[in-house]
Amino acid sequence: MSDNSSKPETLAIHGGQAVEPITGAVMVPVFQTSTYAQPAVGQPKNGYEYSRSQNPTREALEAAISSLEGRDIEGGAHTACFGSGSAATAAVMHLLSAGDKVVSGDDVYGGTYRQFTKVFARQGIAFSFVDFTSVSPEQAIPEGTALVWLESPTNPLLKVADISALAARAAEVGALVVVDNTFATPIFQQPLTLGADFVVHSTTKYINGHSDVVGGCVVTADPDLMTRIRFIQNSTGAVPGIWDCWLTLRGIKTLAIRMERHQSNALALVAWLKDHPKVGKVWYPMDASHPQFEVASRQMSGFGGMISFELNADLAAAERFCAACKVFTLAESLGGVESLIELPAAMTHASIPADVRKEIGITDGLVRASVGIEHIDDLIADVTQAMAAAGI
Repeated sequence: MSDNSSKPETLAIHGGQAVEPITGAVMVPVFQTSTYAQPAVGQPKNGYEYSRSQNPTREALEAAISSLEGRDIEGGAHTACFGSGSAATAAVMHLLSAGDKVVSGDDVYGGTYRQFTKVFARQGIAFSFVDFTSVSPEQAIPEGTALVWLESPTNPLLKVADISALAARAAEVGALVVVDNTFATPIFQQPLTLGADFVVHSTTKYINGHSDVVGGCVVTADPDLMTRIRFIQNSTGAVPGIWDCWLTLRGIKTLAIRMERHQSNALALVAWLKDHPKVGKVWYPMDASHPQFEVASRQMSGFGGMISFELNADLAAAERFCAACKVFTLAESLGGVESLIELPAAMTHASIPADVRKEIGITDGLVRASVGIEHIDDLIADVTQAMAAAGI
């Protein structure tokens, strides 16, 4: 078992994953149990009493994620895993009370926007949506803000917020800062070192990496904040299944090497798309043409396989293009080893009203691609034939 001085490639394989002490099993066992025998009344063995509250398989996954997100933090990090990324988001929102004010990025995952505006707004929490890349931190985060929600890079326009500057402003007004780090992963970005109070992930995506699990997590370096999150986790019960935890543990072992291949493929596809006459604009944070390239280069060591690009085409042609792809699978979600493609306006962000989508730049021709780890020549050939098939 490694410690937090190890490199991320090593931590992904060994972090939080000790050899099982009884048999010497190299892989963390699946503790498929709902409850635990107690040697005496009210005396659970090693603290284990019920699997909603504690389970060794889930704890191993939590420790593995903590080792990656907290590797450069004195004292490390603490993680609570949930049944989905949306459940992780909800756990953070449950820290708030009626009357609290939240400032969120305007370009967030549609499910997050739906949860904020249709669920928690009904509980008396006020939300405002801001483009953190176009206003100053002082303008974005007014006095009285309780929580700042950042996606960086955002979904689907891949805007990059200056996490350090926003965290400094949030500290001035006493607001918590949450960063959804799903796209960059702890391999390429560590928001806790930049001043964030919480990191959230949809572990469904890159952390698992194989499109066969749904899960989420909340990470913090503050033990008191984690105590509050664990109380919410135990009270609301949105914990992941143990087999899902085990599968995610298996997936996380290859996270570092997968992210390298996702990035190399994405960079090559970006270069090809930028030269294509039927592509109007391409978004990728680690490309020099990206409007926040300087910020991205400062706070990220790289990026994964997420690309957004705008076709010079109407919605019908964009739909034909996506449907014609063969190596890229037309599907929602992202971060798996296989390449996926989708139209945000009609799929992942359809829950956002059309006028709001238009205002923030999610056009009918906007395509989001999750570039997998297939051979780049096959990916480019697939996009080429799909454009021809769609008449673009």
